[in-house]
Amino acid sequence: MTTVTDEEFFASVPRFSAFEGVTDARNYRPLPEGWVLALADIVGSTQAIAGGRYKDVNMAGASVISAVLNAVGKGDYPFVFGGDGALIALPGLLEKTARDALAAVQVWVEEDLGLMLRIAIVPVADTRAEGLDVRVARYSASQHVTYAMFWGGGTSWAERQMKLGRYGVERAAPGTRPDLTGLSCRWSPIAAENGEIVSIIAVPGEGRPGEEFRDLVNGIVAITAEQNRGSHPVPADGPKFAFSLKGINREAKATAPAGRRLWQKLFILLQLAIVVVCYKLGVPLGRFDARRYKGDVAGNSDFRKFDDGLKMTVDVDAARLKRIETLLEEARARGIARYGLHRQSSALMTCLVPTPISRDHMHFIDGAAGGYAVAASRMTGKSLSAVSVTP
Repeated sequence: MTTVTDEEFFASVPRFSAFEGVTDARNYRPLPEGWVLALADIVGSTQAIAGGRYKDVNMAGASVISAVLNAVGKGDYPFVFGGDGALIALPGLLEKTARDALAAVQVWVEEDLGLMLRIAIVPVADTRAEGLDVRVARYSASQHVTYAMFWGGGTSWAERQMKLGRYGVERAAPGTRPDLTGLSCRWSPIAAENGEIVSIIAVPGEGRPGEEFRDLVNGIVAITAEQNRGSHPVPADGPKFAFSLKGINREAKATAPAGRRLWQKLFILLQLAIVVVCYKLGVPLGRFDARRYKGDVAGNSDFRKFDDGLKMTVDVDAARLKRIETLLEEARARGIARYGLHRQSSALMTCLVPTPISRDHMHFIDGAAGGYAVAASRMTGKSLSAVSVTP
């Protein structure tokens, strides 16, 4: 029998390309013994969202993934972006590195974004001691990018422990900065084309998914599949060339020290000008093809995922949304699921682009006016309404 190393584990997980596979237990593999979960989320995201700062919240969540993956050498490890937070699974040998990266990004988020990031490292063994598990599947969003799906109840338990103040990470010194190379948030909000951008969260009513919950997920996916590309919120040829100056400022702040941020902004603007010119002319620049890149942005986006429950941000028309709401409400009434749903006019994109030449750049999708955070608040009964986003 071939032994799979920690570094090879996620690569050895079989891939599936039909999203309905997220409910098939055969696609999942338990994380190896000794692994840990690095988690983070924004404290007080409600207030930040109410102030129109959801793009900052999204960037803070994505910065966790960027900081940890850069710190561990960009290995192939499973992670999930949750809008106002993130989770990454890592071998135990990388725990110290992950702690340092989390502590650094916590300080950066507080000092540069003015937000408070809660962080924790939870051993997978502790989730199993609770009778839960962390199992991971590998979904191919495109031929170039795969995303991790999580099942077993362990990630939800770990998040609850973090929010209770357990498994904390020692604070880094003021001024500590993470390596956020590749973190990008240049695109302006992406307007709905089919109807509305809808962020949906649905979790099992009993804490563990049964056959009825799987049927619910498959039913929702089937409805969204009736529209083009599964109700993908990003056009097939990529988002329109509309860039956010505030987003560029955020990116410069994330990827350059204070004394070099003006140069970084100018460099980003030059990159964007080159991309637009190459796209319009249809002329590659060396190995970079702007039209191919823009199409890959759409194909590589994570607009739907499974993390102990369904999370998706889709572009749907009124009739299909009504059918989805009916399914969810019936499931809630029968105790099959708890859910939160939030409607808005546009979607947000936050990106990890180590190099535009490589085709494995990743793009995280959320609703632009509160997205998953508002949907989660409605699932827990809190009152959080739509807001105007600061792009």
